[in-house]
Amino acid sequence: MGINDTKLNEKIAEFEEELRTTKYNKRTQRSVGLLKAKIARLRDEKHKKATAKIAADGFAVKKTGDATAALIGFPSAGKSTLLNKITDADSRVAAYAFTTLTVIPGILNYKKTRIQILDVPGLIEGASEGKGRGKEVLAAASNADLIILLVDAAAPEQLQVMKHELYEARIRMNMKKPEIKISKKPTGGISLSCGNLTKMDKATAIAMLHELRVNNADVVLRGDVSPDELIDIVEGNRRYVPGIIIITKVDAVDNAALEKVKALLKPDLCISAEKNIGLNELKELIFQRLKLVRIYCKEAGKNADMNEPMVLAEGATIKNVCDKLHRGFVNRFRFARIWGSSVKFDGQKVLKLEHKVADEDVVEVHVN
Repeated sequence: MGINDTKLNEKIAEFEEELRTTKYNKRTQRSVGLLKAKIARLRDEKHKKATAKIAADGFAVKKTGDATAALIGFPSAGKSTLLNKITDADSRVAAYAFTTLTVIPGILNYKKTRIQILDVPGLIEGASEGKGRGKEVLAAASNADLIILLVDAAAPEQLQVMKHELYEARIRMNMKKPEIKISKKPTGGISLSCGNLTKMDKATAIAMLHELRVNNADVVLRGDVSPDELIDIVEGNRRYVPGIIIITKVDAVDNAALEKVKALLKPDLCISAEKNIGLNELKELIFQRLKLVRIYCKEAGKNADMNEPMVLAEGATIKNVCDKLHRGFVNRFRFARIWGSSVKFDGQKVLKLEHKVADEDVVEVHVN
């Protein structure tokens, strides 16, 4: 660690201690907001320095399939066993920590989609600071479309640690991106438009923006925005990713202990990869959380190919369909006919590229 990194860490620690000992109330609201902004700015500086090293020495995984999900868990949480059971991968499995030393990809074939599942090395406390190649593990996770957290039934405390490490790595699992618009301008200071704020006042928001080096901008806050949410949008390098929380190895604990863990963690699912418990439910849950849209294309006068769908993300439009069919189709588009739930009646003629398609729509594109 260089001298600059040491000074950065010392300054961050100093501000964090001040934040920890500051009692939050209306009188200290501005001080707390400014401390959070200062810590965020210093951490961002530190993060940028580390990013270059991760890019040069990270886990290189080629994304394939229709979407990617990352298995995140402590060493020996059962990731490799699970990967082998639900995909075509062959990941080394052993009953001791740190078996997986690189990222192992596998493909889950489910409901005519191909979902890439990544088994990454075990996550440990301090991963966001680089312990156990944690930064590389978290970088791989941040590139996924879905994060699957695996918590050993015998170690429920793992969940809070993983959530903390993901948050520190700028990954916002199962969090909605706040509605904040910042339009920078050359002069004129800050013009702030907002509704009723209870988590911070308008003066605090403006002071934080200055601390984060936003000095001239038109800013619109929609909803009751918190200081942390404002920081996230200003820095602009957060990843908002859906996630699934799973308790694993449920066969290794008794029913009373399992019920206690379930009440504490409120997981999405309890499984045992070893005993094939809950695996079909997990496949369906992965599919649902990814919100994939399967489109069946057809030519005029012919039947659609119902075996090979075009797979798109939720919110996809006719424009996305055209782009995937042929790069010149958007400019040549005349209309589309659609059979399915995105239209009022089957075979409806759609003239707008912005029309959103729905899962299992049949689409017939007409071009010049």
